[in-house]
Amino acid sequence: MGKIIAIANQKGGVGKTTTSVNLAASLGVLEKKVLLIDADPQANASSGLGIDVESVEIGTYQILEHSHTPKEAIIKCSAPNVDVIPSHIDLVAIEIELVDKENREYMLKKALESIKDEYDYIIIDCAPSLGLLTLNALTAADSVIIPIQCEYFALEGLGKLLNTIKSIQKIHNPDLDIEGLLLTMFDSRLRLSNQVVEEVQKHFNDMVFDTIIQRNVKLSEAPSFGESIINYDATSKGATNYLHLAQEVIKKNSK
Repeated sequence: MGKIIAIANQKGGVGKTTTSVNLAASLGVLEKKVLLIDADPQANASSGLGIDVESVEIGTYQILEHSHTPKEAIIKCSAPNVDVIPSHIDLVAIEIELVDKENREYMLKKALESIKDEYDYIIIDCAPSLGLLTLNALTAADSVIIPIQCEYFALEGLGKLLNTIKSIQKIHNPDLDIEGLLLTMFDSRLRLSNQVVEEVQKHFNDMVFDTIIQRNVKLSEAPSFGESIINYDATSKGATNYLHLAQEVIKKNSK
């Protein structure tokens, strides 16, 4: 049975999409069958894997409103062993459209039941908000990875997110685990980056991944070529970091 992992943080620019795309690609390279679901209206995870977002006719929007099945929405991409359910700017409307629906928090969970067993991992790239889209992702997920940027405001909003996760565990998804906190955009030359790492590790201990994602120019360049870091430059520091993260996730889930 596939494990569903949501990548969530209501703060923007912390490395959610970078992590979703490159963790999915790294798990694929390590011979795991992966489905990446783009649940962000900005559709950066889709375009980051070379999908022409403008031409998307069936995607996350359609599976959330149950007008199409996930199988109809799946697109093959350049990353080996990785399938994608793409997003489109239309997804912005789903928050309003679902508001009056019964069991609106369970739309994604219900849709994924038919394909969950076909993948080793299903990765959901969440929108930078705690709205209905993210709520659907966290209700459908088995666990959540929270990227934290190694910068001054890193921990701002983390408490709010952890409270949201507690509420979801209480009301919608008692089995939701925190897969781990992932430190991103780390620059070893900056004292502040090192201080953030120390603070997070001190406060959250075992919840923090051993892997730290370092600042890397290649990681920033890869999406503009529609490729994961593994395809774009497998020898880069970014590729090494994400492969280590994938190995850590696999090890954690094989116990």
